[in-house]
Amino acid sequence: MASPPCGNSNFDSGLEIKTRSVEQTLIPLVTQITTLINHKDKPKKSERTLAAIHRVGQAVNVAVGRFVAVGEAIAAENQELKDEMGQACFEARRAGDAIAQLTDVGAPLPSQQDGGVTVFSDRTGMVKAARLLLSSVTKVLVLADRIVIKQIVTSRNKVLVTLDHLERVSTFQEFVQIFSQFGNEMVEFAHLTGDRQNDLKDEKKKARMAAARAVLEKCTMMLLTASKTCLRHPDCESARINKDAVFHRMRCALEQVIEIVTESRSCGENKILPASIYDGIKDFKSGVECLRENLYALPLQSVSGQMEALVERTEDFTDSPYTSHEQRQAILGVCQLVRQDTEQLAHAWVEAQSAHAKEATEQVEVAILKTCQSISELRRELHKVAVGRASDLLKVHGEQLPLRALKAAGAEGNLEAVAEFSRTLTEQKEQLVETCRLLYHVSGSEPLEITCIHAEETFHVIGPQIISAVQTLALHPSSKIAKENLEVFCEAWESQLCDMALLLREINDIFEGRRGDKRPYLSLPRPGKHPLTNMKPAKAVKLDAEEQTSIAKLGLELRLLSSDVDTEVEKWEEQEHDVVRQSQSLASMAYNMHLFTRGEGLLKTTLDLFHQAEVLSEEGLQLCSSLRTFSTQLVDEEKSSVVTEIEKLAVLCQQLQTGAKTPAQGKTATFQKVDLCIQTTRNILTVVLSLLPFCNKLNRQHKSERSSLGSPRDWKEKQEASAADREEGALNSKNGNGFGVRSLEQHMAGLNLLESK
Repeated sequence: MASPPCGNSNFDSGLEIKTRSVEQTLIPLVTQITTLINHKDKPKKSERTLAAIHRVGQAVNVAVGRFVAVGEAIAAENQELKDEMGQACFEARRAGDAIAQLTDVGAPLPSQQDGGVTVFSDRTGMVKAARLLLSSVTKVLVLADRIVIKQIVTSRNKVLVTLDHLERVSTFQEFVQIFSQFGNEMVEFAHLTGDRQNDLKDEKKKARMAAARAVLEKCTMMLLTASKTCLRHPDCESARINKDAVFHRMRCALEQVIEIVTESRSCGENKILPASIYDGIKDFKSGVECLRENLYALPLQSVSGQMEALVERTEDFTDSPYTSHEQRQAILGVCQLVRQDTEQLAHAWVEAQSAHAKEATEQVEVAILKTCQSISELRRELHKVAVGRASDLLKVHGEQLPLRALKAAGAEGNLEAVAEFSRTLTEQKEQLVETCRLLYHVSGSEPLEITCIHAEETFHVIGPQIISAVQTLALHPSSKIAKENLEVFCEAWESQLCDMALLLREINDIFEGRRGDKRPYLSLPRPGKHPLTNMKPAKAVKLDAEEQTSIAKLGLELRLLSSDVDTEVEKWEEQEHDVVRQSQSLASMAYNMHLFTRGEGLLKTTLDLFHQAEVLSEEGLQLCSSLRTFSTQLVDEEKSSVVTEIEKLAVLCQQLQTGAKTPAQGKTATFQKVDLCIQTTRNILTVVLSLLPFCNKLNRQHKSERSSLGSPRDWKEKQEASAADREEGALNSKNGNGFGVRSLEQHMAGLNLLESK
């Protein structure tokens, strides 16, 4: 949270702020009252300053009045918090009135000899009122936050009750009726938890929430087809096993969401993650480097113990049957080098202490540098092994040969072939699980560590589920629903492979020092109400399972393309180049559209998506203009290649703009419009991606010539304009509402395809 006014360390509401919405609501208030207190430090003020103080004080009081009215309305609707909320609102109103009185300067007082105007300065009263105001306002917000938590818990309870009913149904008619209710309840739960996920300040909790909600999203479709299969083939043991596994995983995911939201410890929510090698390396380097400042900061045994524990953890790599002999020898060699350098450090360290040195000697400094260098080499070697193995596995699994063979064997009813290919899939699953474990060690951040664990668990669970699904199909090869069920689980496996590829890219980004997260592009109008008081979900268009699958696959392509564009623009030396900035904007907007296909992010409804498509098309046309300007510097042969691609890009942007603005009535037309917008966006990014490397190369070739054309004054004006653009962008980002709504309605509410039994 923003630091308190007047620098008083005791100025604290006593409440921990855990969500961004509460924090962002408090920051403007803190800024305003800090302004008032800072003015009170000066005993003499001009009339203009006094008028400004008066305006700020009155503005604070009016804002508090509006805020309190909302708090009182919330209290009226929630009897269990009525007394606490009422007291907090009373204190906030009292503090606001006090600030208004303290800043009501009235008529100007007689001028002093120096011409200044004096005003009564009650610093103690202002500080007291400010403390009371921030404390009471924070308490109102935290109480309102408790109501949000209660809504999520209540929604989860409703989902659990309906889930129990779904598990016990015995007829298709009953299942259709209950699943419809279940879909609506899951949509509500998705909205509430989506807001909460985006609002959380703790990145680890955010990552855990994202993982749990991803499970719920994927399991909803699995639950539908697994339940239908079990109803159609009630005596089939493999169908029952398949269905039970889905229900169990959904309950675990629901419980995990509640544990994060309520911070409970009931099912090991706060279990300690296994120590990663990355964390061990970071702690070891920190301990070694602190010896520069203080030779006596740590005992010798501490550093040696850290080193041995670190080397021991590398056994996850060296003991793996999938690690090649060359890789194993390379890791062991670097580990031996780390031991030797640490021993040399210990020797130099002991000598320095024996000589009663007050600071690190030259020998100690050299030993510290060598030890840090060898430990960094160990990290590079382990990263290379883990990432290399993951890349190789993804290439192998990209062909999906075991899945194709399993589908074919199941459709033929060939139980022997099913057993054979099931063993192959199980072996691949074990390789993927272990690779996720190795990636965990080198991921480089706690949120990515959590994502690695989620990927490991997902492969571990879905592998056996695919096998039980194919066994059911092999026993009933003519069953349409059994075939559909197998397809759903295979698609979940493929989706997780795509997620793993993206995880791999993020791990590489962190290792190479690039930011792993996307820069937000806030192009949508912001709602006027505070999220805490505007919890009604937007009405959504329902898509059926086939439509949702199609959109989700396109969305993954968008994410990969947007990441590729980001990677290409990072190669440009001139990061303020118009082509770079506009390409980054396109990539960010396309990423938002990808999030929409998953029910995440800023785009909450199809209308939001269409608006984003319009903005993207306009930005694309601006990029075309910048590229045309760029092309004027090229010779004829180069210019011809670029101009052809620019024209192609312009046509696609016009198509997207026209498609986004064309009215669509009804479910089918709306889906077709969504599909068209995402496909056209994909094609736009593909063209941009083909242009960027070529343009960058040409830009470097012509850079010296372009530099000589501009005067120092022109350069300065451009820099100032760029700085102004950056400031405006930062301001828009701060003022924007960063709370996206994650919903599953596109995936769930249209899943009642029970007629295709």
